Order: sequence, then structure tokens, then C-alpha cells
Amino acid sequence: MKVTSRMISRRAFLAATFGTVATAGLADAPLVSLRPVMRTVEGDLTGPRMRQSLAEVIAASELTGHVGVVLSDAKTGEVIDHHDADIQLPPASVTKAVTALYALEALGPEFQFETRVVANGPILNGILDGDLILAGGGNPNLVTDDLAVLAERLKESGITEVRGKFYVYDDALPNLDEIDESQLDYLGYNPAISGLNLNYNRVHFEWKKQGADYKVSMDARSETYRPAVQMARMRVVNRDVPIFTYADGGETDEWTVARGALGNGGSRWLPVRHPAIYAGEVFATFARSHGIALSQPREISALPTGDVVAVHQSDALSRVMRDMLLYSTNLTAEVAGLAATEGRTGQKRGLRTSALGMTQWAKTRAGISATFADHSGLGDASRISASEMVQLLNADGAMAQLRPIMKTIAMRDEANKRIPDHPVTVLAKTGTLNFVSCLAGYLRTQSGRDLTFTIFAADLEAREKGKRSGDEQPFGSITFNTNAKRLQQVLLQRWAALNDTAP
Repeated sequence: MKVTSRMISRRAFLAATFGTVATAGLADAPLVSLRPVMRTVEGDLTGPRMRQSLAEVIAASELTGHVGVVLSDAKTGEVIDHHDADIQLPPASVTKAVTALYALEALGPEFQFETRVVANGPILNGILDGDLILAGGGNPNLVTDDLAVLAERLKESGITEVRGKFYVYDDALPNLDEIDESQLDYLGYNPAISGLNLNYNRVHFEWKKQGADYKVSMDARSETYRPAVQMARMRVVNRDVPIFTYADGGETDEWTVARGALGNGGSRWLPVRHPAIYAGEVFATFARSHGIALSQPREISALPTGDVVAVHQSDALSRVMRDMLLYSTNLTAEVAGLAATEGRTGQKRGLRTSALGMTQWAKTRAGISATFADHSGLGDASRISASEMVQLLNADGAMAQLRPIMKTIAMRDEANKRIPDHPVTVLAKTGTLNFVSCLAGYLRTQSGRDLTFTIFAADLEAREKGKRSGDEQPFGSITFNTNAKRLQQVLLQRWAALNDTAP
């Protein structure tokens, strides 16, 4: 979409109100506005950046690559400010805002993912003469504590013994070893995807030096419990690099770690590549604590008929999407997108095909020509311009669904300290990759005017060079992203001050 003077119109949402207070005891005092004073990173409204053009402000940021920016009125769609608005760039995790709208409109805000325990066989005197199946329904937010509750519900069903096998079913959604194959193998935010997920498909690896050796552990910790797991295994080996290696053990994840990288101790999350087996092992641990012995979990591709003896339901999708936008969980985004595509088409699709479905939906929904390669923005093959992103955010009904579930972006001063009681409200989605930094959402000025904005910054040449280096944080990437976030603050506070007119 080319920038024009007007874009898709929509009504204002949650207009802010400001008032004055009269008190008898202050009747003779000078009139002083009780409205907070607008403060910017410049300290006042006449700072040098307020007098600069948008292009000069962006040039002063010292960002390399491209910066695409659009500001519009949320009510009328009128474009107020723009710079390189039609250059398509990777949106990073801003993609999740698109996915949230896609999923909410396909599945409904009250949709819930369901995890079931199915008994395939007769139950007599508490004995199941058949198999037990832990059947995933795709819940991306299932954690160890939830499986503890599910095992307790199994006990409450009256089952005390299972004479058959214990199976795990994860084919409610497509199975993928990882979200983006270009990422490093050991990154916890690039896990497997399946219909049965646990702890965002991550396992907790912890190490502590003991004499000349190390004690290591792998567990499935959540808020209350931290059961040890055997399906993810770690060996410390004598080398300096690479830090980690991974091998698929069939139904186990086989890791090694370089001794030279461990120091005295520490911990980190590692991705799980066999999430159904992982969930099955943890569930069996809790079942055993209730006296119900289960065999080693084995995957099945078809869910047999049987009686549902225990159920766990996720939060409503609106809450799931709110948490996704707050914590930027990649697994949640991919699961939501896959489920939404199946909800729209009635068929299970692979990740790339599902992302294509979201691309086609966005074109119909907002008339944009963006391309999405996934639902999370973890990969960098997606492309959308700042003007297209603003057009989607301004599409009819989009702000009413997205603004309430977006993250509050604090206003910060020159020292990056939060400015308390700032009168401007920004609700938006951030997006960060190495040499890519994005922010898009809604800004409400002090007087209550609603604005829609997108700020994309990306140096794709530097990103490719960084990927070739194999470093988790390539040289220069932290500086780039710091400068980009600094520019975001300058632009937001500049826009809020220069466009502070009553709605």
C-alpha cells in the first residue's frame, strides 16, 4: 500500500478523560492545571528534536540499514507522519499482533484448548483393562503444575491401576522439530511444535561445579514442581566450542555441553524436540505419586475411542493472546496460528502453509500485500511495510480487539529511566531480532487523541553477516537494538507532544 492522505477509517476506542478539581479551600489560590506536564526525552516541548524534521531525527539515531515509520490518526486513518513507509522489512515479533487478530477472529475470544486423559478399555473396581492416553489439544500454555492437577483428576476418576500401555497423542496439530531452522539448535525460544506441548517445550538445564567435575540436572520445573526428566540428557565434554551439540535419540534429546563454557555453575532453558514424550514422562511421574503406575510413554498418531476420565482446559483465547503479546512466546503464536488456520479451513496445515493462509487473510482483511513465513516472527523471511502494518492496525474492529491485550510501553528519559505518571499511554507490540527492532500499536495523547503507529528498523546486511558468525549475539547487534529502542522513545514522545489535540 502506498501512503495516502487517508487510510481505512475506524471509531475511537476507550477515549480518555481529563478533568479539573475545584476545592473551596483553594478558591483564592492561583489557577494551576492539575493535568500532568508533558515531559519528553528532551525535557520540554522546545527541545532540538522537536524542531527537527522526521528524517533528521531518524538520521540522528545513527541506525544503519532501513527505518520505516508511519503515524496515523486511529479514528480517521489520516496519515500524519511517515518515512520510508513502503519498504517491506521483517516485523520480528510484531507478527504476533497479526497472529492474535487472526486467531481471535477465527476461533473466538472464548475458545479454549483442551488436554484429555482417555481410557481405552473397560474399568472395573478401579482397574483399567486397557490403555491410557494423554491426548493433547494443542494448548501452548500447558505447564508442569497443570499436569499435576490432571494426574490428581485421574485419581479422582477412580482408576487405581492401568494394565495396558500408556500412550501420548500429539497429532491435533502438525509436528515440527523447531520453528525456524536457521536459528541455533540450543535456543529455548525455538522449540518443537506439536499438539501436546509442555513448559513451552523447554527443559531446564542446571549445572554446578563439584571439585574437578560438574553436577548436571534436567528438569521440567514450573511454579510449584520441578520433576527430573530422563528424555532430555546432558553430557559435559572436554572442549571449548561449540558450546552445545544436539542429537536425536529417537525418543530422547541427547545434548553435550562444552566444559570450557560452564564456569562455576548456572542454568538455562533448552528446547525440547520430543514434546509429547516429555509431557508423558512428567504426567507419569505425578500419576505414580498417586499410586498409578504407567508404562513408558509411547507416541500414537491416531486417537482411539474411549472414555474421557480427566480434562484440563486452557484459559480463554483472549487471555492466552494477551499473555502471548506480553511475554512474546513463540510457541503460543505458532500454535494459535496453526489452530486458526485449521479453524478457518477445516484442515490441518503445515507451518508454512498456515502462514500463507494468514498472509491471504491479511490481504483480504486490510488490503495489504505483506508476506508471513510463520506466526511468531522468529524467522526473518516475513515482510511487511510500516504503512501496511498501520493499515492492518486501523482495519475495522482491529483496535477494539488488539489494544486491550497489548503491552504497555513505558515512557523513558535520556537515562532510560521510566518517567513516572507520564500522561501518554502507549499499548503496542515489540519485536526484536539481531539487527531488527520493531514497535507497532496505539498511542493515546494527553488530551485523549488516539494515534496508530509503526516503527520498523532493520539492517539486513548486518543480520546476514551475524547469522554467518554463528554467535547468539553478533558484534554490533546490541548497539543497533539499543539505538532503535532509543529512537522509538524519541518518536513516541515527539508524536504525543506535536499531535496532542482533542479527539
